[in-house]
Amino acid sequence: MKIGIFLGNLGNPAIYYPTLGKITGGVAASIFLCQLLQWQTQQSNSGEWVKTNSSEIEKATGLNREEQELAIRLLKVRSLLKAKSTNPNTDTLELWADIDAFEEKFNNLLTPTSGDSITQTSRENNYLPVQTFAESSSPERAVKTDKFFGQPRQQIAVAVNPNYRFSGPWNSQEELHNFQRALEEYARQHNLWFGNPSGWAFKIIDSMTKGLTSTFWDEFIAGIPLGESQKVKREWEIEPEVPYPAFEEERIQYYVHKGEPLEAAVSKARADLRNPVLGKDLWEGFLRKCDRLADDALKAKNQGVETAYLPSSFNERPQITKESVMNKLGAIAPQFALNQSTFEPISEPPKIEQQQPPTTDEIPSISFLQKAYQTSLGRSIVEKQIAANPEWGYEIFDGEIVESIPF
Repeated sequence: MKIGIFLGNLGNPAIYYPTLGKITGGVAASIFLCQLLQWQTQQSNSGEWVKTNSSEIEKATGLNREEQELAIRLLKVRSLLKAKSTNPNTDTLELWADIDAFEEKFNNLLTPTSGDSITQTSRENNYLPVQTFAESSSPERAVKTDKFFGQPRQQIAVAVNPNYRFSGPWNSQEELHNFQRALEEYARQHNLWFGNPSGWAFKIIDSMTKGLTSTFWDEFIAGIPLGESQKVKREWEIEPEVPYPAFEEERIQYYVHKGEPLEAAVSKARADLRNPVLGKDLWEGFLRKCDRLADDALKAKNQGVETAYLPSSFNERPQITKESVMNKLGAIAPQFALNQSTFEPISEPPKIEQQQPPTTDEIPSISFLQKAYQTSLGRSIVEKQIAANPEWGYEIFDGEIVESIPF
């Protein structure tokens, strides 16, 4: 193919001027503006708007729809173009380039100032000398169009007082220091802020300097322990953070029956009861269980059972404290006490007293047990009692309670 035919098939060239790109904001805007100026010169009336559409613009300039929208936006921001849509259902546009504004910006760009004209001569590859003009300060704020590197955020300078002091409701620095120590002690006791009590205390004090109120400060000036007024007494607690003993023991036995060690069972049970949502659900279930046990006990009492069956968690137990445990260990073997760090062998084995077998008056009669055995509730209770007390000498045979034969 001959070069002439090839260039003819390419169509008319759209020339790009680098200097013009500084005024319009980019290559696409420069090509768009040059084509629009050419169309305006072809109009019979210089003030008449140019009617066109995206297809005609793309055919004349090679710019696709996105590049056309970007060029129009850049030119409108710089007050070089006015555009309006005649019909929203079509892409027909009416465009008009402001030649006066363009000439003003062009003259401002080409007007050199003293010391701004710098001639750079290439020292390598025999490049031609290039004269560079520094862009004069434009009254309009430059708009960055790069979508990857946006406009940098302006840095904000903050004045810092070298002798800064916290300002708050405290009357003196000594009162502030005492409040800080009380906060740090409270944080140590409750293991707050990931083991950093100073950081947690700073957060509370800093929030107060910003105008926020603090319940801890109200407690401090009132002379009550921190966090005391914030405690909430739940329905399943005798006092805040102290649940009913039977309820707590029921939860401990739940984890013990699951195979947890006693220490872990106590820890998990108390953690469950400190959870307000889980604790409320467990409390409602516990109340239902107690209601069912009470109904069964009343039925058994009406049927002649004197002592109704209750779970072991309802049995009253003494409070286990450090002193009571140390006293017991000290009574058994002083060398096994908790405050002893050395081990001493036992000189003599402890004497274990033999328990006396129950007397005849303490063993219920067969007739009494047989009467209670006639009901479904009494049957389960009697079976448990006979199994738990083999020293009575009773067994159940064919639905009858008889004396067990030792051979």
